[in-house]
Amino acid sequence: MNIKLRSLFCILLWVILPLATFVSCTLPANESIPLASFTENYVNVSIYLERNSEGNYFLSGIFLPPEGYHLYSKDIPIHGVNGLGRPTLLELAEESEIKALGILTESVEAQEADFDPKELLVYPAGAVTLSLPIKLPPGNHWIDEELKVTYMACSASQCKLPVVGKIVPIRIPGVNVFGHP
Repeated sequence: MNIKLRSLFCILLWVILPLATFVSCTLPANESIPLASFTENYVNVSIYLERNSEGNYFLSGIFLPPEGYHLYSKDIPIHGVNGLGRPTLLELAEESEIKALGILTESVEAQEADFDPKELLVYPAGAVTLSLPIKLPPGNHWIDEELKVTYMACSASQCKLPVVGKIVPIRIPGVNVFGHP
């Protein structure tokens, strides 16, 4: 009887250990991995990788301006409208191994400004999260990558200097790090 139990135990270990290793190397749904964070011109930016319940990956950035300040829509031109404002953007670098699978989305809808030019779309004061659906790069190791970040924070009476195309280094996992083919 002892030999049968020991054999069964060994078989279970051979089945359970690889399965446990696979599960432990999978980013759980609705979890995130911090990739970078910084503060420049009074705006706190946190960039992370997340996976939704369908198994899709997203690069997301939370942009948090100072109290009473707003950010500008991702959809305004890179140099603003008539030179005013700068878009809030999270972009892949040109040579990136990460591939975008869709468009950049925003957590809050931009609104028409209370001032001219009316085409200058602004987010309500406070934090804005931008998310980009992505395909992780190939491989089973972590890869050095770069993102580009753009934003400008303004209040009713003043604006902070814009940040345009700031290169942000990140380390991102290859798709096989999480056990995907």
